[in-house]
Amino acid sequence: MFEIKNQQKSNKTIRMPDELIEKLQTLADKNDISFNQLVVQCCEYALDNMLKEG
Repeated sequence: MFEIKNQQKSNKTIRMPDELIEKLQTLADKNDISFNQLVVQCCEYALDNMLKEG
């Protein structure tokens, strides 16, 4: 069954190097998505693909 999910979202201020922000913004612009959407996707991918400890 199809279920609509409404994820809770919060604001968080983070600091990044200017060069990284520029690279991310360029990539977001080229793919017609928001900077925020790109950062979330990058973080989710990194977490999902981390090497397991132990």
